[in-house]
Amino acid sequence: MHALDLLAAAGAADSVNLWGALGCAVAYSASLLATLDAFADLILARGGSPAGRLTPGIGMKFASKLIAAAIAVVSAAIVLALDSNWFAFTTLSIAFVVVVGIGIIFLLRHAKVTAAPPATAGGGGVRPAS
Repeated sequence: MHALDLLAAAGAADSVNLWGALGCAVAYSASLLATLDAFADLILARGGSPAGRLTPGIGMKFASKLIAAAIAVVSAAIVLALDSNWFAFTTLSIAFVVVVGIGIIFLLRHAKVTAAPPATAGGGGVRPAS
């Protein structure tokens, strides 16, 4: 009976905590949504404010969403690493980085498009009457 107990303990040590992985996946997805929401707030605030500048309140809202998302992602990553669930750790981290990277590219592209005034054909000015 002692050998069966050792075998059961060894098998239990190698199993993956699926409920923990599910909770971490939820934390990653909530952080991802908070990050994308912060990017959307930034785009909307730049479009609606004078000279494209952020008000202190909007800046604080943007920063707090990003900080909360970072705390949740780092905490979930630590939990997955402590559980030795490297598959979930790797896949969730890669998915998070890819989607946030796409959001950053879109954010930078949008900022570049709104910062440069559109060029008009033919000099863009009013021609004097001849």
